[in-house]
Amino acid sequence: MMHSCRFAFLFATILVAAGSKLHPLSDEYVAEINRKHTTWKAERVFDDWDTFKMIASGVVKRPLSERTNYIYSFEEDSEIPDFFDAAEAWPKCESIKQIRDQSKCGACWAFAAVQAMSDRICIHSGQTKQVYISAQDLLTCCERCGDGCFGGDPFSAWDYWWSNGIVTGGLYNAADQGCKSYFLSECDDHPNKCRDYVGTPQCVKTCDDRSRSYNDSLAFGELIKVFIKEEDIQREIMNNGPVEATYTVYEDFASYKSGIYQPTTDVEISSHAVKIVGWGVEDGVKYWKIANSWNTRWGEDGYFRMIRGVNSSALNITSSQGLLMYIKSHRQ
Repeated sequence: MMHSCRFAFLFATILVAAGSKLHPLSDEYVAEINRKHTTWKAERVFDDWDTFKMIASGVVKRPLSERTNYIYSFEEDSEIPDFFDAAEAWPKCESIKQIRDQSKCGACWAFAAVQAMSDRICIHSGQTKQVYISAQDLLTCCERCGDGCFGGDPFSAWDYWWSNGIVTGGLYNAADQGCKSYFLSECDDHPNKCRDYVGTPQCVKTCDDRSRSYNDSLAFGELIKVFIKEEDIQREIMNNGPVEATYTVYEDFASYKSGIYQPTTDVEISSHAVKIVGWGVEDGVKYWKIANSWNTRWGEDGYFRMIRGVNSSALNITSSQGLLMYIKSHRQ
């Protein structure tokens, strides 16, 4: 089952020749991308097209009218550096550097949320408190968020953190990371051994270790903000830490290996949620630095870079192509 959403980064595109019938995972298709001499390198990463579509299709569409009251813009006009990396700005926050693995579950909407939440708790504590928020708890217990492993709504995830709280917990079998660990192990040869898509487990409001208190393990968030302008997104990251974003997945993204991604095709597949940790410039090309949830054996050690600032003035909440950020602070 695949959900799609049209919130997206707005970027320049280098279109593949119209009418191309090449399979998107074929060597010929990869070679065609590389012949374009674009800003990224393509390689055959996935062996199975359905696997790619499943793990890249975890965002469900919700009405924009529900979000307009949360749009935020900074009044300040502070200088924004050319380069910024949250891991360097807050080096004692280990969660910022952590790359998780959603495995064979369309849980990107939950993973990107809890990763940013974990980062912000540490940042707002002055780097003295490292807490990992549980993707498992959010995925299984937030009924209004969507359909668990078959897709969810990032905005609802942040709202659920405010209203219900989410317990601590991290990777598979990671008892030292909190109350509730993720139920799936990493893919040994990510992503090609994650083909057996799974359903969502039941919500269980107990910790893995029954001697721990579920209620005492809950963390809560506060203010939800939606950022549209590039500069506002940058200032939010600089001031408060990484953010969650959704973007349109094009079919050529299945072949991303390294570099600054921009689509070479107009064939849309789905919508995916990720965590933006910073930005930079390479050979005059501006980019976002983004943490994915497909483990460190994918992309640039689990990260990818995406082109930034192209036609950014056209980004707006009413457009079919806009950039949404879902932000919360930890309730003290």
